[in-house]
Amino acid sequence: MRKYIIEYTNENEFRKYENSLKKYNMLAYKKMHLEYLPQLKEGKFLGKLVSTNQENNSKTYELKLPTDIMFEKVHGDILLHYVVYEDKKIIVLDKLSPEHILREGHQSELTTYKGVMVSKQNAEKDIFKINLLNMIQK
Repeated sequence: MRKYIIEYTNENEFRKYENSLKKYNMLAYKKMHLEYLPQLKEGKFLGKLVSTNQENNSKTYELKLPTDIMFEKVHGDILLHYVVYEDKKIIVLDKLSPEHILREGHQSELTTYKGVMVSKQNAEKDIFKINLLNMIQK
C-alpha cells in the first residue's frame, strides 16, 4: 500500500497556528504529530467525515485533538481540518481551529487565568466564563 503525502492549503498560516498550539497546548501538538499524522499517512482517516466532493474525488474531515476541559469549554474544541484526495494519495492539511485564539497566541504572548489561556481581545469574557465554570464545578 502506497503511503499518503501530506501537503498544506496555506503552509505559512498552518505553521503559525501549529507553533501557537505547540506553545500553549503541548498535549494536542504531540498527539497530532506523534500519533495522528503517522496514521493519516498510512491511510487511516481519523475524525468525523464532514463532506464529500465527487467532482475532485475528495473527502473533508475534522479531527478533534485532545485538550484540557476548561480550554474546551472556554474556547471550543481544537480541530484539525484536512482534505483527502484518495486517487492522488494526498492529504491536504487545511487549518487548525479555534483560529482566533491560535492566531492571537502566535501574534503576542497570551496570559493565563487559573490555567486557561485568556484572549487579549476578549479577556473579560474569557475570565467570566472561567469563573462561571469554576463556580458550577463547586
